[in-house]
Amino acid sequence: MTLTWITKPFEALTLTELYALLQLRAEVFVVEQSCAFQDLDGQDQAATHLLGYTEAGELAAYTRLFEAGISYPEASIGRVVTSPKFRRYGLGRALMEQSIKAIETLFGPQPIQIGAQHYLKEFYESFGFRQHDEGYLEDGIPHIHMTRH
Repeated sequence: MTLTWITKPFEALTLTELYALLQLRAEVFVVEQSCAFQDLDGQDQAATHLLGYTEAGELAAYTRLFEAGISYPEASIGRVVTSPKFRRYGLGRALMEQSIKAIETLFGPQPIQIGAQHYLKEFYESFGFRQHDEGYLEDGIPHIHMTRH
């Protein structure tokens, strides 16, 4: 499956795009993962949003991208999510490849830090990320900090 990738700062998102990305985040992070948490954390306005759309115009994949100094001292990728409807197509890999490429295009080549759900450690290691802490609980889910140099 081929997606069309769009990057936009918060102010450039249309209401339809904003609704779709918030709906996808709620579907996966709140409903699917049974996690009541404050998704609207005040950082969306500082992010560049990467959206991956199907040919039919459905949002299938999404991340938030941050320049260094906003979420972490390094540039960062967050709210990594693919639609359950499209997971069998390997979009998680394409999403991370596009996210890394977009960070480098927007902010230049540099280290990237993520707060990853622990069960995805090997997935992120395949992109060059390395764990650098003992881990922590975030909203009841085990996480680790990982950095790609």
